[in-house]
Amino acid sequence: MRQTWRWFGPHDQVTIDDMLQAGVEGVVTGLHHVPTGAVWTAEEIRKRRQDIATQTDGAPSGLDWEVVESLPVSEDIKKQKGEWRSHYDAYKSSLRNLAEAGIETICYNFMPVLDWTRTDLAWRVPSGATCMRFDYAVFAAFDIFILERKGASEDYPQDIVARASEHHAKMSDAERAALAKNVVFGLPGAAESFSLEDVRRHLAEYDHISQEALRQNFVDFLSEVIPVAEDLGLRMCCHPDDPPFDLLGLPRLMSTEDDYRYMMDAVDLPANGITLCTGSLGARPDNDLPGMMDRLGDRVHFLHLRNVKREADGIRGSFYEAEHLGGDTDMVAVIAAALREEERRRKAGRKDWSIPMRPDHGQNILDDHNRKAQPGYPAIGRLKGLAELRGVASALSHGSLRAIAPSGEQ
Repeated sequence: MRQTWRWFGPHDQVTIDDMLQAGVEGVVTGLHHVPTGAVWTAEEIRKRRQDIATQTDGAPSGLDWEVVESLPVSEDIKKQKGEWRSHYDAYKSSLRNLAEAGIETICYNFMPVLDWTRTDLAWRVPSGATCMRFDYAVFAAFDIFILERKGASEDYPQDIVARASEHHAKMSDAERAALAKNVVFGLPGAAESFSLEDVRRHLAEYDHISQEALRQNFVDFLSEVIPVAEDLGLRMCCHPDDPPFDLLGLPRLMSTEDDYRYMMDAVDLPANGITLCTGSLGARPDNDLPGMMDRLGDRVHFLHLRNVKREADGIRGSFYEAEHLGGDTDMVAVIAAALREEERRRKAGRKDWSIPMRPDHGQNILDDHNRKAQPGYPAIGRLKGLAELRGVASALSHGSLRAIAPSGEQ
């Protein structure tokens, strides 16, 4: 697996120098300053590559932009309203400019309105580390009592509504504002930031879009962009929903293995692939991550390796971001499956045999508490995760273990 690192650009508190010292091989980033629906120009792409190629003292870093995360899909495209047709054209132009720059792997998502969602960005665990957490009852408190979405209370079990009401009653105005900011105003890497009124407006526009209609809009998007990506030699990889279940009464499309199979069958080209995020998908107990890597591995173009600890047994529930080897997903088994897939690709002569991987998110530990990096993206917590993942991969690749031989082979 090719070891990469997500970077949010020159203003990121984690620098190119930090990445070099962590031993990463490539950089995952995007043009977050470019408005959604606009073209990523060749000049902006060149500038970002130059940022990556240069250390603080001006010396060459030896690093390059290897994976895009994310090239955002606009709400207009998802709803097929407003400027959606011109956004198709802009998206395809961006793909052509990225291909011209030699960047071949593009991660994106198709989550309506909200990108990845958490209720707490610095939840303390017993070790003293802090992490991001999704509390289902607290989110219900936001949905029912702060956003005041019509009919919201009907979407939750009665015990969750009761807990949400009790929690909201105890919150100060400042705590309510902080919760709204965590949920609505955008997290690092989100394509857009919204106000409460923005969210209410979008929800009203989605009110008449069923899951089937949204899925058809997704297939229409794929039918437009995937053939272009295929002709350009690009690999598109859709990120799963995070969390992988319905929020705010909105349908979700990419939460299970069956969802990914539907997507791949709809536009059956190699360029139409997967970002296998073990953290997002791992928040559901019915997702078998090692099995998904084995069964869908041919189309896995990008790996997000992180772990979550579920706090409930149901499909919908609370969870927090655990240490990379410490959550509910068997990370050793996932990595073993990824290494088996890489070996199959080597034997088939595929040039993309090495799957880019990044240590996704991380707990704030040690000096991370003072550095104040992007929520979920601390320097030391991710370095610890990368070291653990690197160690597992190195051990499983050791000849004496024969861990990467496909099942049934010796």
